[in-house]
Amino acid sequence: MKKLLLLLISLLCYTAYIYAVPLAAADSIVKILAIGNSFSEDAIENHLHELAAASDKKTVIGNLYIGGAPLSLHVENVRNNNAHYSYRKIAVDGTKTTTSNVSIAQALADEDWDYISFQQASPLSGKYETIVASLPELITYVRTQVGSSPRFVYHQTWAYQQNSQHEGFKNYNRDQIAMYKAIAETSKKVSKLGFFEHLVPAGTAIQNARTSSMGDTYTRDGYHLQLDYGRFTAACTWFEKIFGEDVRKNSYKPNNVTDVQAIIAKEAAHKAVRKPYRISAVRH
Repeated sequence: MKKLLLLLISLLCYTAYIYAVPLAAADSIVKILAIGNSFSEDAIENHLHELAAASDKKTVIGNLYIGGAPLSLHVENVRNNNAHYSYRKIAVDGTKTTTSNVSIAQALADEDWDYISFQQASPLSGKYETIVASLPELITYVRTQVGSSPRFVYHQTWAYQQNSQHEGFKNYNRDQIAMYKAIAETSKKVSKLGFFEHLVPAGTAIQNARTSSMGDTYTRDGYHLQLDYGRFTAACTWFEKIFGEDVRKNSYKPNNVTDVQAIIAKEAAHKAVRKPYRISAVRH
């Protein structure tokens, strides 16, 4: 009876622990790797480290970068062990290094990653069939390399600016809302495949922010994020999702972002994490 009581107490303590720490342990170094492209560069290479540091969190952030890379290219690279990536890494102290000609296998072995994220190239981000054609093979490969511990994340990316000249915009009839809805619906379906513990709704955060007084100004070229408040909005979304903390209470603000822009970014991100597949208005 005493042993049973001790077991029940242990289970209750463990349950309390996993609910108290939603996604990331507070006293550890949280290590995040993206298998991505320029959209993961926009989202995690800028401001995520600083947001975490402002909340007394230690991070290592890695990005396996090939510009415009779709999931099918990542699959080709793992099949052939191609060392074609620019591996960007932000250390605990914020120091950033870039190493050329790195393979996915090399980056996976570089750290004991806590989170590994996947995403589709932006022209195909709302095309579910292109994702399921490649994702299972890539997921299987990565899981075989890293074991069962890392949590897999799907990075929901954003729709293009309405006046974007990107060739891939024609996939959505050059309609921003149509593209956003396709991305939201596709990412919702992807999240139900059973591969991912978490989805980071950066695309919804950007769309939320576009309802604010800033309007449709969140890209620098029609598709890559605006360097200051655009990137900050995506980073805020990552922070709140990974650490389970209300980013609106985080003190960090980039120097080139105004107080109003920071409020909008944090509000847009917070609302996206709460409602990842629908637009929520930001009234600033």
